[in-house]
Amino acid sequence: MSYLLYIFFGVLPSIIWLLFYLRRDVHPEPKSQVIKIFFYGALVTIPAFFLEKGVFATTTHPLFSDIFSPFLITIFNIFIGVALVEEILKYLVVKEKALRSAEFDEPIDALLYMIIAALGFAALENILILFRLGPEFLVKEAIYLSIFRFLGATFLHTLCSGTVGFFLALSFFETKKRFQLLSTGLGIATLLHGLYNFSIMEMEGNLKVLIPIIILIGLAIFVSLGFKRLKKMKSICKIE
Repeated sequence: MSYLLYIFFGVLPSIIWLLFYLRRDVHPEPKSQVIKIFFYGALVTIPAFFLEKGVFATTTHPLFSDIFSPFLITIFNIFIGVALVEEILKYLVVKEKALRSAEFDEPIDALLYMIIAALGFAALENILILFRLGPEFLVKEAIYLSIFRFLGATFLHTLCSGTVGFFLALSFFETKKRFQLLSTGLGIATLLHGLYNFSIMEMEGNLKVLIPIIILIGLAIFVSLGFKRLKKMKSICKIE
């Protein structure tokens, strides 16, 4: 029973954000498609875990520790081993499961489906973290973690993937710059995702809180403006 409650509190932050963003879509996506992308977003949490574990294991090898300082190894693990891995996997969900779908017919869909995939990813990530509390249900801890991740990590995943989705949408119209635009989106998402994690894990004092807040506010404004811009752009007839 306790694990069922942990699942509820783990999924709840993603569901709240999902309902918020789905309401911003003038032409709602089919529920079956939303569920599918959410599910696959959750599913790629598993390869992300093993890839991240593999990167961490590799950087502990003497070949790395003898050449690079502990600080550089930490930077590599956080920005490449975690942030880049997760942003690419969330993008691949949309690339493989949404872009060629018949329901994908508007520029805003790129941003929306990236957010849906990210919320699926965050949901399973939240559940796995709550499971660490053990078999006895801890009410206060579960509620605290759920709220903290709703305002923090879950929101971060949403905004980073939304940023990638915005540049992905632009790439459909700037075909000659498609790779450049997609790389820019992934680069910004990875950089800010990594900086957020680095701030929380490695920094001390006010910066530990201030930098994550600035990142979330800045990304929230960018994604909000991205929604408005994409709504004004013409529909997509075919994605190649």
